[in-house]
Amino acid sequence: MIKAVIIEDEINGLNNLKSLLAEHCEDVEIIGTAGSVDEGYKLLSNPRITPDVAFLDISLPDGLVFQLLNRLKPVDFDVIFVTAYEDYAIKACEYSSIGYVMKPIDPDTLVEAVERIQPDKQNEIDKRLDIFQNYMNNPNAFTKMSISALDGIYFVNIKDVVRFEAEDNYTHIFLEGGERITASKTIKAYEDMLAPFNFYRVHKRHVINLNYMRKFVKGDGGYLIMDDDIKIEVSRRRRPAFMEQMKRLQNGL
Repeated sequence: MIKAVIIEDEINGLNNLKSLLAEHCEDVEIIGTAGSVDEGYKLLSNPRITPDVAFLDISLPDGLVFQLLNRLKPVDFDVIFVTAYEDYAIKACEYSSIGYVMKPIDPDTLVEAVERIQPDKQNEIDKRLDIFQNYMNNPNAFTKMSISALDGIYFVNIKDVVRFEAEDNYTHIFLEGGERITASKTIKAYEDMLAPFNFYRVHKRHVINLNYMRKFVKGDGGYLIMDDDIKIEVSRRRRPAFMEQMKRLQNGL
């Protein structure tokens, strides 16, 4: 069984989440609930309460849930945010490899988030929460991301990522220096996440960091030569948009 606590101030939201977990996630046992930062701190400071995961609303009556997590550090349980926040909070979750479900809760999304919990493995949650809060506090200065990989959790500088390559529902991530990480996330997720950081989808299998392009070879379809000497095909369908992007780069836009 996965032991869980829920910290949610709206009683209807709390009861709805409990019902969804009981119906769709039978291996989750709820061992405690709270409705505020202070109540959550008292609950999670109790040595008899040892959750594997906490379902946390971000905005609580007496503050944001990060105040609670900072008081508890080091955190030894996983986190799934349950939030009505959009855009920047979701991006922060993606960058930090922290689970989330949006309100109103979709049962399939909830099941997917629960399935990612690995109680017996090191989850590096404190480092992931630091990345989350850094992005929330200053998204324009954000430089680091967390990658949930098949063999653990990696923390990498975004500028060191050369390219992404898709293989089914997995993504191979190639770093400067030759290191390769295989992540259990689709390449579409990384495309959306890193578009603001000069990454571009040139092929259904490839997202590249434009800073590592060495040469674009024209011809039938065309292809790129990257700084690591790898050739990357530019798909025929994506080529016009890619060429427009190249013009914008050349013009400094």
